[in-house]
Amino acid sequence: MSRIYDAIILGGGAAGLMCAAVAGQRGRRVLLLDHASEVGKKILISGGGRCNFTNIHTAPDRYLSANPHFAKSALGRYTAQDFLALVERHRIAWHEKTLGQLFCDGSARQIVDMLLDECARGQVEIGTGRSVGEVDHADGRYRAGDAEAPALVIATGGPSIPKMGATGFAYDLARRFGLKIVEPRPALVPLTLPPDQALFRELSGVSTHVIARAGKAAFPEAALFTHRGLSGPAILQISSYWRHGEPIQIDFLPGRPANWLTDAKRTNPRAALRKLLAEALPGRLAETLAEQLALPGDLGNLPDRKLQEAERRLAAWPFLPNGTEGFAKAEVTIGGISTAELSSQTMEARKVPGLYAIGEAVDVTGWLGGYNFQWAWASGWAAAQAL
Repeated sequence: MSRIYDAIILGGGAAGLMCAAVAGQRGRRVLLLDHASEVGKKILISGGGRCNFTNIHTAPDRYLSANPHFAKSALGRYTAQDFLALVERHRIAWHEKTLGQLFCDGSARQIVDMLLDECARGQVEIGTGRSVGEVDHADGRYRAGDAEAPALVIATGGPSIPKMGATGFAYDLARRFGLKIVEPRPALVPLTLPPDQALFRELSGVSTHVIARAGKAAFPEAALFTHRGLSGPAILQISSYWRHGEPIQIDFLPGRPANWLTDAKRTNPRAALRKLLAEALPGRLAETLAEQLALPGDLGNLPDRKLQEAERRLAAWPFLPNGTEGFAKAEVTIGGISTAELSSQTMEARKVPGLYAIGEAVDVTGWLGGYNFQWAWASGWAAAQAL
């Protein structure tokens, strides 16, 4: 005999827990199911174990989606300040790092415990370590295992970080109900370089502040050279905008005025380019860039034209990545369940009453730095208002 609920939520990550807690506290009888042994596994590893739980600069233009307007409604109705108020209500100490990123002073476990406490207040029933198996829909009821409800929420995320149990289950389920999928790809992910750029791979471990660009997108943060290519916050950010076959550009000396090299030639003609670069960049990187620019000797002996060309290269050094490190190293997934299929107000499927999709399962992807958590909280909250 079936157990009857008002809503079944599939997925015990950030979005699923938020949705369950809010719906439960609105008086709904909620069952949350997760195939993992415990809920919130991705939350626990986030932010180096301290959970970068939101960003105070959250705005719709910091999200990528086939419909850039879709996220406005949910983000506008449940803000970073709303989630921060919840954190403070649970007396979780927090601090702001750079660029508006908020972290727990203690452990990410505090955020999971907070969400579980909120679920308990809403008398949410949580089932972990259970394979959902087949999901059926008939007579306006959804059935998962021995449970049934008039509403089903897909909150199982995307395929990023498969070692944490992530899969493409959300897409398979959405397709079964006739929902379109925007092709998923890894995002916030390191980029790999081809063998002809192995010289830079030999700089593995070297990090420096840059501006990374892809198309019209630009991010001023640290870049890190790895044994496979490029990583660090600036690269993770730009990876969401990069497409196979396209170059990225790195400004190795951001903020330098025009003609700084020719000006240096006038004021210090006996200086070498290698020495100038070493004053501003890590030694090994300065050495490599100087070798690539092939301008030996004193600046005073080099023509202005050559120095201006070197300036341009240092401000927009081209790299042509041959790929990414894939879903295994991607923090999130771009693409997913098409927003054209969903109501931006309620997250309900337009053509399938009672079916909802929230969080990373949906084609809404934020920047690095707490934005994806805020989308999870906001989309989960929005769906919970409609359940």
